[in-house]
Amino acid sequence: MAGRASNGESTIYQDAEGRWHGYVSVGFTLTGKPDRRHVTGKTRAVVVAKVRDLERKRDAGTINAVSTPTVADWLEHWLTTIAPRRVRQRTLESYESAVRKHLIPGLGRHRLDRLRPEHLDQLYTALLDAGYSPATVLRHHRILSRALTVAMQRGHVARNVAGLVDPPAQKQSDIATALDLGEARAVLYAAAGVRNSARWTVALALGLRQSEALALQWKDIDLLTGTLTVRRSIHRVRGGGLIYEEPKTRRSQRTLALPMPLVDELHRHKAAQLGEQMLAGSEWHDEDLVFAQPNGRPIDKKADYDDWTRLLQTAGVRHVRLHDGRHTAATLLLGENVHPRVVMELLGHSQMRTTMDIYSHVMPALAREAADRMGALLLPGKGRRTATTTATRDDSGRSPEGERPGHSGGAEGTRTPDPHTASVVRYQLRHSPVPTRSGAPEPGVTVQG
Repeated sequence: MAGRASNGESTIYQDAEGRWHGYVSVGFTLTGKPDRRHVTGKTRAVVVAKVRDLERKRDAGTINAVSTPTVADWLEHWLTTIAPRRVRQRTLESYESAVRKHLIPGLGRHRLDRLRPEHLDQLYTALLDAGYSPATVLRHHRILSRALTVAMQRGHVARNVAGLVDPPAQKQSDIATALDLGEARAVLYAAAGVRNSARWTVALALGLRQSEALALQWKDIDLLTGTLTVRRSIHRVRGGGLIYEEPKTRRSQRTLALPMPLVDELHRHKAAQLGEQMLAGSEWHDEDLVFAQPNGRPIDKKADYDDWTRLLQTAGVRHVRLHDGRHTAATLLLGENVHPRVVMELLGHSQMRTTMDIYSHVMPALAREAADRMGALLLPGKGRRTATTTATRDDSGRSPEGERPGHSGGAEGTRTPDPHTASVVRYQLRHSPVPTRSGAPEPGVTVQG
């Protein structure tokens, strides 16, 4: 060919030995360098045909990579180019930590298309031997699997080798760390004397996540109708400080009924916060937060956790995680035979399976109730006494709460409430602390429904 080809144009030439060569620009590599393909042949016509074929594939977007990247190259590309469009900032930060701290040092040297299941086995074993938990290794496995799935979709590899590896099984959460009823009451009694005391009632009575409770605004709470709506959560991100985000799933955005004692407590809390606002004056930052610092700014999760730890010490209760307050609410409700579907909605779980798996230790009581109902339905006259009714009658044989034998439902002319709603109401009436004249609940005293 006469003359010199301009940038981006294909070139064809003959070398000193008479062999023909062609170069085609097809784009850029993952590292940002120009990607020029080389073809060769004995005649010019052969090379021209090869060049035209490469140009057609380039224009159609079907050309393969000139060389398969290493695992390190692909993970960096996926982490900086693909993942940020699909996940939230906090999730991306956890990806970066796993990829750059463990996945690239352990697997990065291998070519992407030569990565084998045994390489993953070796990495996972090394992480476990180094003291990392099965849950951490499982998270690394899922991150790697996501990156390899995209590589397979784009033709860089023929299969996702992570799908051929069994990661360590994640141990079920230790639900025994949930507070029992006596401990929960002790915590609420101790909380009556601290600032933002309603924060802990919300945690134990409603089971809100920490990020959800700290992001609550007064516009989310209707004290007239006694409802609370979860619309957002608060998180700290690197370089961005505290940010608010919408819930990840539709079920996490939910409206909850408030126990009446909690409505009264929120009224008192709002009045106390108004006093703080007047004292702060121009230094008050009005974000409409229900639980805030004395100047109105949001509370950091670390400071909130420290307050929880001090509260447990004041109450003389064993240390449990703040998230275990959420487990406490669910465990107490299930123990009162509240239907798991109601608990699922209260906690904002996206699937019933999640609720059943976490709180399977409370299920035997529900199974016993189901067995008693089946006995009464299918085996009449075979003995009307059941384990459930035996456990709920006092020593005299009378039903609790003065209920007449054989009578159920409301008074004549009234509508019997839905059993799921009724079970929640019974729980709230039985276990709501009775306020004293000072407004603080009296320990060990409950309102009997």
